[in-house]
Amino acid sequence: QVWDSGGCSHSVDLTALGKHGEVYTEGPFACLAWSHSETRLLYVAEKSRPKRQPPFPWDVPGAAWPAAQDEDEEVVDRSVPQGKQFVYHEDWGEALSTRSEPVLCILDLEGLSLSVLEGVPEQLSPGQALWSPDDHGVVFVGWWHKPFRLGLNACSNRRSEIFHLDLASGCCELLSAENGSACSPRLSPDGQRLLYLEGVVGGPHRQCLRLRMLTWQTRQTVTVLDVVQEPTEAFAGLYAEVLPPRCWAADSRRAVLGTPQRSRTDLLLVDTEAATVTNLTAGSPEGCWELLTLQWDLLVATCSAPHHPPSLVVAVLPPAGQELSLDWLPVEDTPTVPGVTWKTLTVQPPCSGQGPTAQDTQAFEALLLSPSDGTPPHPLIVCPHGGPHAVFDARWRPSMAALCRLGFAVLLVNYRGSLGFGQASISSLLSRVGEQDVADTQLAVEQALHREPLDLHRLALLAGSHGAFIALHLLTREPKRYQACALRSPVSNLPMLLGTSDIPDWRYTSLGLPYSFERVPRAEEVATMLLRSPIAQAAQVQTPVLLCVGARDRRVSPMQALELYRVLRARRVPTRLLWYPEGGHALAGVETEADVFKNCAHWLLQHL
Repeated sequence: QVWDSGGCSHSVDLTALGKHGEVYTEGPFACLAWSHSETRLLYVAEKSRPKRQPPFPWDVPGAAWPAAQDEDEEVVDRSVPQGKQFVYHEDWGEALSTRSEPVLCILDLEGLSLSVLEGVPEQLSPGQALWSPDDHGVVFVGWWHKPFRLGLNACSNRRSEIFHLDLASGCCELLSAENGSACSPRLSPDGQRLLYLEGVVGGPHRQCLRLRMLTWQTRQTVTVLDVVQEPTEAFAGLYAEVLPPRCWAADSRRAVLGTPQRSRTDLLLVDTEAATVTNLTAGSPEGCWELLTLQWDLLVATCSAPHHPPSLVVAVLPPAGQELSLDWLPVEDTPTVPGVTWKTLTVQPPCSGQGPTAQDTQAFEALLLSPSDGTPPHPLIVCPHGGPHAVFDARWRPSMAALCRLGFAVLLVNYRGSLGFGQASISSLLSRVGEQDVADTQLAVEQALHREPLDLHRLALLAGSHGAFIALHLLTREPKRYQACALRSPVSNLPMLLGTSDIPDWRYTSLGLPYSFERVPRAEEVATMLLRSPIAQAAQVQTPVLLCVGARDRRVSPMQALELYRVLRARRVPTRLLWYPEGGHALAGVETEADVFKNCAHWLLQHL
């Protein structure tokens, strides 16, 4: 639907027109962009594909299909040709199982027509499209899908480049560097500059990114902000998956974006000409800021903290050089949740003596949420994050605040390898998975127990995905230390993931092994993976374990949890498995999230 001051001016059933399949309304490919004349809409949809005929109500061999109601009406056969009904079609993996072949589409509101654009190279899947300054072409991100698709969700290391498609000639021009990982193009208000993010193909699945800028007329590209190896107080690097849809200031020189900075997510103002960064939210009591939009120099954002649900705030961007005078005004303020306090703990690893690199002793952080009422010492729930290249920033998390209200302290660990602490920290985890991350988590627990009023006899683990991998390792190494463990979508058997995960490349990269599309594992590599897997030491586990998995998980097969469940049950370890038939890796959705939390909370209360 299109609305204007007079009400609804257009209502179009896009899929019913038969030009394409489902419209992409979310995810990495999705976009919805007005032309500058506001007469055409640019969006992405699934390529139209012949559909299998549904079974006839009376399943009789040789039965005929019902004829069209109007005998004069021409019947168009859109069924799949015989012999091709069961051809396999790749998709883009976890959370993108309905995304296979995206196409660029234009809805012309004046001409009342819908067209699917041609000219996109066949090896590319297009998305994140916007109009060129003159409306004569479109700019888009093209993800390479040859020789086959690797999972895209939470992976900024896939080959993708930015292109310009001329609508008249059909000529497709490469704008970004070849063989890079570029995304999130944003055109300045004056149409002269194109800002975008760029990373490296391969390596860690998330990484510190460059901020690049292309001058539209000359096609010259410069690096505005480079990869940060070691963070400074002023700037720790860019780790955002996307730039805000509207991030440019009215002067077409400055831009605002949000990114993790250690255990916070802050708003940064970037001067693209001077290549300087100003942190607009450093030192604020809220630990997570997200820019919703920036229009006519009016900033609209949300801010939250572990004890403070998101508030909607606005501010006017001051002139260049005066940005630190920014004054945020609440539009919708939310009260602080009583009974919850939080702090950031800095954890310093001991000198291992195994290597001269700074990453061997680089400090990392953990967030500690504690009940403000009740009598200490409090039982402690330890939560290493998944990824592993992710971060627990100091945002509002309802489940963690609820655990505090139930009387638990919660420790969110950002071990070395987390986002927000420099690229060197991210790279330090490669080949040390199952070792450095596990040791860091345990060190964070020891230092928290030493510094804070916590009950060292009542400890539990709560984690998902790679965080669950870390938790299982802790159970095998200190069988009597933890009294309970609740895991979501756990990784327990690394070699099993080679043939079942949408990101098989990560199994090699995480252990410091090279990856190529034609890669087949050698026996010694499989053995290395198994030795790093918690399942190999499952006989050491004594702690009661709750497992929560989604049957539709494409990243970590739920069969991993089933294998672990059987091993633990056979050894008479108290174990419970929750199997969500429609759940994916994140176990998302209101009903699923609520059920997972309720069961995890009951499990922790029961055993602590």
